[in-house]
Amino acid sequence: MNETNENIHQYPLDIKVLNPDETAEVFKYFSESLQDGFVRIGPKGYFFTTGINEVAPSIYNMELKPDDTWVISFPKSGTTWMQELVWLVANDFDYATAEAVPLVARFNFIEGSMFSSKKSLRYYSDETREQLAALFKPPDHIAKLPRFIKSHLPLSLLPPTLLDTCKVVHIARDPRDIAVSYYHHDKRLKLMGYTGDLKQYWNMLIKNLVLFSPLFDNVKESWEKRNHPNMLFLFYEDALKDLPSTVKRVAKFLGKTVTEEQMSRLCDHLAFDNFKKNKSVNMEIFKKLNLSCKDVSPFIRKGEIKSLIFNIF
Repeated sequence: MNETNENIHQYPLDIKVLNPDETAEVFKYFSESLQDGFVRIGPKGYFFTTGINEVAPSIYNMELKPDDTWVISFPKSGTTWMQELVWLVANDFDYATAEAVPLVARFNFIEGSMFSSKKSLRYYSDETREQLAALFKPPDHIAKLPRFIKSHLPLSLLPPTLLDTCKVVHIARDPRDIAVSYYHHDKRLKLMGYTGDLKQYWNMLIKNLVLFSPLFDNVKESWEKRNHPNMLFLFYEDALKDLPSTVKRVAKFLGKTVTEEQMSRLCDHLAFDNFKKNKSVNMEIFKKLNLSCKDVSPFIRKGEIKSLIFNIF
């Protein structure tokens, strides 16, 4: 059945409650903070917590600005790395601001407020709820211009005129590496609290029972628009192997130029050993809010390619 929502008439895609069998399977492994349930959206059945019901219509109908810059991806595809690259190129390599202002404040996570709904956060303290609500602002609260926006939603769930209005960078990654990184991510965050092993997580991913899945449909939607003048489709593996070439492509896409000196400093800034120590991008705030589990992998782990996930079978 369709999920009721006061804004549903503004939203053309069906929002359906997850069937009981799939719901029971997800509940075996994930945190009680997700126990309000799950939904699937649209003909491809994109998978979310019920918190998306409050956010999806607002995102789909949000007012776009020509100078908005978006970075979109399936989760754990090198998104944070690409956000930092895009922001610095677009802002003329303003490292002072990049160091002083956390990336999460410079780049709004447009659907992030689905994780800060009253239902999702009722297990946390008042202080934590308030800080997360401030961190993940709903679409109609993004005022600063020009705007930098991050999303893990597929194009079909984003504003229909997005590519005709804004610059969009999509970063894609080998699904095997995504699975390993996403597994560690969901074990690390208390909000997700994943308790299974990697093999079980892979099975959940291919069954489209991990948030934002199906992965392949998400990526395919952007891939099909790769020749649109406002779409820059990049592969994480290519960027990791030849970062200067990727920087040049991003700069050209954004109408910027990069000197040799700027290129050298940016590549050093984005070098993985430096990047994972950067407190502006490594989500230290989740530790401060006691939202990260102890003795698990950090937000930014290895950034490697060709994970040997299939060795676990």
